Amino acid sequence: MPNDIRGLPAGQSDGLYRFLGGSPLAVAFRLILLSILVGVVLAAIGLDPWNILYSIRRLFQSLWDFGFDAINWAWRYFLLGAVIVIPIWLLSRLFGAPRGR
Repeated sequence: MPNDIRGLPAGQSDGLYRFLGGSPLAVAFRLILLSILVGVVLAAIGLDPWNILYSIRRLFQSLWDFGFDAINWAWRYFLLGAVIVIPIWLLSRLFGAPRGR
């Protein structure tokens, strides 16, 4: 095929475009915007770029504490509801009409 250009060596800029996935300026702009977005998300969960290891340890500690706080929260509401629900269920079972099979 006379119009087949696959046999020609790629130019230097073609390799750079292929490696970066587009124009270097467009790729740099997208990376800057994505870095800002990820930075906002990481700051929202409490990570600090200057002390990243301490921030990660503090994040896992907070998640651990939050997990046990959630269990404590659920347990308290379970006990509060059970004070009402269990006696009513027990009385309905004791004094309810017997059901045949």
